[in-house]
Amino acid sequence: MRAAKRSRTIAPAAPRPLWPPRRVLVSIASLAAATVLVRAGLLESVVGSIVDQAVRNIISLILVFAALVSLLLWFVRESGHATALKQMVLGGLLGSVVLAAGMLRIERVSGDLVPEFVWRWAPPRDRLLARRPVAAPAAGAPAWEPTSADFPRFLGPAGDLCLTEPLLDADWAARPPRELWRRPIGAGWSGFVTCGDHAVTLEQRGDDEVVACYSLATGAAEWTVSVAARHETVLGGVGPRSTPTIRDGVVYTTGATGWLHAIDGASGRVLWKRNVVADLGIDAAAHAMAVMWGRAGSPLVLDDVVIVSGGGPRGEQPEYASLVAYDRASGERRWTAGDEQISYTTPAIATLGGRAVILTVNEARVVAYDRATRDVVGGFEWPGHSNSDASCSQAVVLDDRRVFISKGYGIGAAVFEVTETAALPWTLREVWHETGSLKTKFTNVAIHDGHAYGLSDGILECVRLADGKRMWKGGRYGQGQVLRVGPLLLVQAESGEVVLVDAASAKHTVRGRLAALSGQTWNNLCLAGRRLLVRNAEEAACYELPTVSADVALDGASRSR
Repeated sequence: MRAAKRSRTIAPAAPRPLWPPRRVLVSIASLAAATVLVRAGLLESVVGSIVDQAVRNIISLILVFAALVSLLLWFVRESGHATALKQMVLGGLLGSVVLAAGMLRIERVSGDLVPEFVWRWAPPRDRLLARRPVAAPAAGAPAWEPTSADFPRFLGPAGDLCLTEPLLDADWAARPPRELWRRPIGAGWSGFVTCGDHAVTLEQRGDDEVVACYSLATGAAEWTVSVAARHETVLGGVGPRSTPTIRDGVVYTTGATGWLHAIDGASGRVLWKRNVVADLGIDAAAHAMAVMWGRAGSPLVLDDVVIVSGGGPRGEQPEYASLVAYDRASGERRWTAGDEQISYTTPAIATLGGRAVILTVNEARVVAYDRATRDVVGGFEWPGHSNSDASCSQAVVLDDRRVFISKGYGIGAAVFEVTETAALPWTLREVWHETGSLKTKFTNVAIHDGHAYGLSDGILECVRLADGKRMWKGGRYGQGQVLRVGPLLLVQAESGEVVLVDAASAKHTVRGRLAALSGQTWNNLCLAGRRLLVRNAEEAACYELPTVSADVALDGASRSR
């Protein structure tokens, strides 16, 4: 039997496609649709209010990157394009990434985590403004005298972001603010404070942290005090982030790394200084990791002591001091209070439950300490971590029994009420908590007529304090700041623009706009009489705001009804 030989014919391989197949297109279209949904804010309704603008930006970047990688993998592994073309495209992309990494660096990141790139060889902006010592005022300069127009502390004279005067003219189209002066300034997120004709702030100039005093009238430098210290992170930026306090002609400042100064305002002479971190025996490296964005609380000055946030860890067994007080005259440590890690807020005095207390927002709790004994009299959980979802917003005492608090990172706003004071610690219950309202990431709220006004994830929002109901939400200002002046709000946008808005619960109404600064601005506003001080990490400016008489204001209010 003969074996038959059969010839086998091999079918030619099908040509590889030059265009992506359906499955790749469907994958890219799905990722694109998901990106659109994320950008529109629809993901928040599914997974909760933790999805803020920063998280949306991160998720969007991941989705776009996944779509591009899908397309690239198909092109290199499955497409029918010539091998030489594939190698050229892949090599070009890899080369571009390496070249960009070698030539560019991130100068700063916005509040919504959008990076700003600069050439790698360009020096940081704060090093371009070298520290030049300013001659101290002549001996015998008159002592600083306070005035009714002073803005002497963080968030204003009462520390609540609210001023009753001056009566601002809301018609900026007819009477726009007038620029008085503008000058370069060192880096940092400190605000201005004033006493008489003097304005003080904190700056970073190279490797020096600087307390700088300027003429409120002209912007001319009057004196500087510097210490070798530098705080810098990619996300948080460069420089100090607390606002000074002025009391009885003395300037008190807390730096980002722990330096506490007491400076005579008239002469610029350092009365005393302490490194709080070293004085408390805190492990500086561990503290820098735990309180990652730099110490930001301003000094609270009482009659005989100046109180600042403490911190930790201390010693072999991690211990913490929430508050520490120093003698105003000598700078000697007088006492410590609390045993919790600090956040980025400022201690405040208040009356709560009929008792004088020091109220502070610690890393994960809001706590009231008896002003005389420093014992804990009450508090409530307020979740957070000072190296991630940090608390930056002040607790606001609404009346003798209620406390308002807010923050970003999906926590929102809440009101707690003291219900039992017979025994310590007090019992506080949650009156309401709205996770989607007043997500104040870097900012605080201003209270007016039973409502809270603040930037909620960059959008101005009005919330009724009785029950947490949102009255309105409008205007995208970024992670900026607010200041209430009578029935008006001055909104400092993250872009540098200042916007005048009605502090009214009916609707969001813009009255005027001022291109005050350019570039990223996280600094709080300062209003001393008619003079508005603004600054960011590069420049400072002073504007004279238009005002009206009390008679005109009352007439306008009656007509608006």
